Amino acid sequence: MNVAYQSETDALSVNGARLWDSLMEMAKIGATPKGGVCRLALTDLDKQGRDLFVRWAKEAGCTITVDRMGNVFARRAGIDDSLPPVVTGSHADSQPTGGRFDGIYGVLGGLEVIRSLNDRGIRTRRAIETVIWTNEEGSRFAPAMVASGVFAGVFTEEYGLSRADVDGKTVGEELKRIGYAGDIPCGGRPIHAAFELHIEQGPILEAEGKTIGVVHAAQGQRWYEVVLTGQESHAGPTPMPRRRDALLGTARVIQTVNEIGLKYAPYACATVGMVQVHPNSRNVIPGRVFFTIDFRHPEDAVLAQMDADLRAAVAQIAESGKLELTKLEQIFYYKPVAFDADCVASVRAAAQRFGYSHREIVSGAGHDACYLAQVAPTSMVFVPCVGGISHNEIEDATPEWIEAGANVLLHAMLERAQS
Repeated sequence: MNVAYQSETDALSVNGARLWDSLMEMAKIGATPKGGVCRLALTDLDKQGRDLFVRWAKEAGCTITVDRMGNVFARRAGIDDSLPPVVTGSHADSQPTGGRFDGIYGVLGGLEVIRSLNDRGIRTRRAIETVIWTNEEGSRFAPAMVASGVFAGVFTEEYGLSRADVDGKTVGEELKRIGYAGDIPCGGRPIHAAFELHIEQGPILEAEGKTIGVVHAAQGQRWYEVVLTGQESHAGPTPMPRRRDALLGTARVIQTVNEIGLKYAPYACATVGMVQVHPNSRNVIPGRVFFTIDFRHPEDAVLAQMDADLRAAVAQIAESGKLELTKLEQIFYYKPVAFDADCVASVRAAAQRFGYSHREIVSGAGHDACYLAQVAPTSMVFVPCVGGISHNEIEDATPEWIEAGANVLLHAMLERAQS
């Protein structure tokens, strides 16, 4: 790289105002009363958001391709377009009461990288692509991240297209309905490097006054479904010592789950997020309880120990409460991710280039980048969100954070695109 070119790229930064305006324009699609968005995957609102992105990308000179899972690729050609590209992107779908930045920030941040390179007439050796990954949230079609999972070979196309919502409508049917059923295979093509820009969705960066999170790993996950069965009985005549209270046993398990999370701090997370009590009557001792457990940790060995601790504790609680452990099933396992060291170094160097305060961080949530890491060198860039709040209409970030993250993404991608 010659000196003049090096000097030009050193001074390169994104247009933060343009990126912010694009985010606010996109947020009008599916806007909610509290300032958030509702753009469930493959709804008419999701189509509107995709259409707007495609229009902007074409105006920036990109070519558009759509694969069979509806993933949208906006490509800025490279000097040697035969080389594997450098890819970024995230998702455009939201939670039912989602925020303005979750996912879409990574999509439009990638578009801003392309726009900024265009502004300065800078050509890259490799092509740059910005992607919308279909159905990352999993709020309409389960599981989450299904399309990036198909791309990475974790799921088959047939499995991904057959996922159905509560009304029985499938991913494949809805892709056709909104006009985003592509005709090229999902996956099976090389990627030189991949990055995903995202709000942290947690409180660490803001609490520590850091602008950039250099994401080096993502937590693994184990999800469980549990059923404890006791004996329904009248709340008045049944003496306390003779009760077989399934809800009491569940409460003890919930306490144990919390203790397991604390035992393996600081990275462990342990949550009971859903409880269904039967018969759910105020004067009947509960006879059956269904509940879920979510364990997370970035080390697989620790996740395995958390699993062992849980199974031993639940068995003891059931026995002491004279309850039947009808079900304790792990329904989902998501392996911890260690992101590519060179991509992580590119993110760190870009943060240092701008003098942004930064720290190494582990992603507590699943992201499309986690699946992509199975088929390409990958890393992530985090910026703070106000109060650590996400999956919420009041999710917020400052324009300064938004611009800083995009600047880091720009230089991390530029470094890899010239290699």
